[in-house]
Amino acid sequence: MFDFVNQKKTVVKVVLLIAVLPFMFWGVESYRSAGDANYVAVVDGEEISRQEYDQAIRSQQENLRNMLGDKFDASLLDNPQMRLAVLENLIQEKLLRREAGKIGLTVLDSRLTAEIQNISFFHEDEKFSYQRYRDLLQRQGMSPAMFEAKMAGELMRQQLLEGITGSVVVPKSIAEKVAALSETKYEINRLTINPEQYLSQVEPDEAAIQTYYDSHRQDFTLPERVKVEYVVLSLDELAKQEQVSDEEIRKYYDEHQDEFGQAEERRASHILLSVPADATEEQKTSIRAKAEQILEQVKQDPDKLPELAAEFSEDPGSAKVGGDLGFFARGLMVKPFEDEVFQMQPGEIHGPVETPFGFHIIKLTEVKSADVASLDDVREQIGQLLQRQKVADRFGEMSEDFSNIVYEQNDSLQPVAQMFNLPVQQSDWIDRNSKESSILANEHLLQAIFSENTIKDHFNTESVEVASDTFVSARVVEHRPASAQSLGLVRDKIVELLKRQLALEMAEKEGKQKLASLQSGEMEEALEWGESQEISFARKNGNSEEILHALFQADVTKLPAYIGIATNKGEYDLIRINQVKRTEAGGESPQFNLVLDQLRQAHGQEELIAYISGLRQRYDVKIRPIEEND
Repeated sequence: MFDFVNQKKTVVKVVLLIAVLPFMFWGVESYRSAGDANYVAVVDGEEISRQEYDQAIRSQQENLRNMLGDKFDASLLDNPQMRLAVLENLIQEKLLRREAGKIGLTVLDSRLTAEIQNISFFHEDEKFSYQRYRDLLQRQGMSPAMFEAKMAGELMRQQLLEGITGSVVVPKSIAEKVAALSETKYEINRLTINPEQYLSQVEPDEAAIQTYYDSHRQDFTLPERVKVEYVVLSLDELAKQEQVSDEEIRKYYDEHQDEFGQAEERRASHILLSVPADATEEQKTSIRAKAEQILEQVKQDPDKLPELAAEFSEDPGSAKVGGDLGFFARGLMVKPFEDEVFQMQPGEIHGPVETPFGFHIIKLTEVKSADVASLDDVREQIGQLLQRQKVADRFGEMSEDFSNIVYEQNDSLQPVAQMFNLPVQQSDWIDRNSKESSILANEHLLQAIFSENTIKDHFNTESVEVASDTFVSARVVEHRPASAQSLGLVRDKIVELLKRQLALEMAEKEGKQKLASLQSGEMEEALEWGESQEISFARKNGNSEEILHALFQADVTKLPAYIGIATNKGEYDLIRINQVKRTEAGGESPQFNLVLDQLRQAHGQEELIAYISGLRQRYDVKIRPIEEND
């Protein structure tokens, strides 16, 4: 799917923008946890169910897991902002789908098929694999029909959004001025005054050290910390404890042959003559007659099919590639078309075949036979699947038992550990903002750990779901309250901070004195400038934005000109401007086209924000208030 995303960069930018819109319009407080409610929001009378919302969260987790691999942290989605973005995306999907349908946008089956087959995530050996397609969807709890419906909706929204963002107009004169500014080149020399050279010359006095300590006590306070023991109930870990016999694996393999192989696939090319939905019989007859004429041409010279497809086919996706539809399995094409293709022999040409889209002339070009993996190849895969199934069937009950035991026997984790054969694990020191352990870094779990009962009475925390099908209960074994560090402990750190501050002040003072001398025409010969370099906004050559902005604001009516700037690196830069080269970035220059695209994107985003805001006003959107969710 990543190639699809790469190919649709405009849509991706739009989606990313949409994800932050709720913060701009309504703020975090507009969104509340839906608790155990059956739905989380209502969009123009259509509910977004709790199940749909949970599925979106899981899908987002799976996407992040695929992208980040070992760096994936389950707590990424366990915060209000990320969950807010998921909910907002669902709401806007409903809004945009309704609007797209209302204005009559549609997606042809042929385009939907082509888009899905072009998603490299579903490819094996650089070709679309229906088996991989189905397997990957199953992992996210989706059927092909569900995914295709969502994909069709996404393509409709894509048409709608591209119509908005792609219709903006940026005056050529503005783009030319911005491009010209970005291409203005400055030939400069730099001289950097580094505070490091003054560190040995400065020493803060005791009064300054005490004053700094008194005014920054909060910076030297150790946060409240605890050590905990904890138990993790995970479906995946419990599954590893399950025993699966060879007979069970053999039985599953025999009963699910279609899951362990590549279904038969066929490759075909076609020419489509569309028939409008409201066409009269006379129009239909005329279009069929034209299709029959083209069919005769193809039969007389099959090699001309690509050329004729480019000329006559009204399927824009395949016409560009000579009518080629690529490989596809059963279930991906409209039924009359599919039935015809799967009873043809390679090289045969049939038609006209009527479907809801019109009349097709079809040539079967290649057949890829079904291929089933051997039992030995998939034994481990089946074993893991059966292990998970065995636990999944009763995991809900197990998680409830887990929750009850840690509550009822709240003075120890040993009973629950023994019941489920789980290890009691130990943590290092953690605080309320710990991020090092993905299991313990969960916001809700940390709140439970640092609650009064847990710390004071050493009770078990409640069972907290820290990730999908993963529950944790923890118990504090050692506690250290927040404490201020004495001046003696942090004195060296304060001395280092003050020395650097004094050194920076000395560097700035010297830099400003030299700048004044340079601007008055003195001491030029006494300075050792760095090598000359040419920079611009388009080509920074390692220089910072702050330097470029200072150059842009400099008075260059008389050259050389001099400016000075304290950088965010803690240095002071003197800059000599030797020459300014201004260019006219006309309509044919690459920089002009780049700037024009950037301005269009910025303007398009503004239009999109206004459009989404308008949709919010036209459609009734209700999110369950907090009192309904508690």
